[in-house]
Amino acid sequence: YHPDKQEADVPAGEVEERMQRFIEIDQAWKILGNEETKKEYDLQQREDNLTKEWPLHAQIYLEDMSWNEDEQLYTLSCRCGGNYSIFKNETKDVSLVCCDTCSLVIQILQ
Repeated sequence: YHPDKQEADVPAGEVEERMQRFIEIDQAWKILGNEETKKEYDLQQREDNLTKEWPLHAQIYLEDMSWNEDEQLYTLSCRCGGNYSIFKNETKDVSLVCCDTCSLVIQILQ
């Protein structure tokens, strides 16, 4: 992404995208490369995570979950060994599903 290392035949729109990406990387480097600003950044990230209502594990489409015809139930294994479960009749009303053994949550995408 460095501007001095761009090829001459790169389209103009892509050059702007690469320049913007370079600026973002440079800003991140300035923040994370300085111990004091990195500490402030880390504290802000922790605060943001603590103010979230649920620790969102993933966003999942129903078709990516296992379907049990007999129980009319969608399930997905959690990384803790538990399961996320949602009945077919709940899929219209529910978008967040809690794991049955830990505090992680998935969001069901429609």
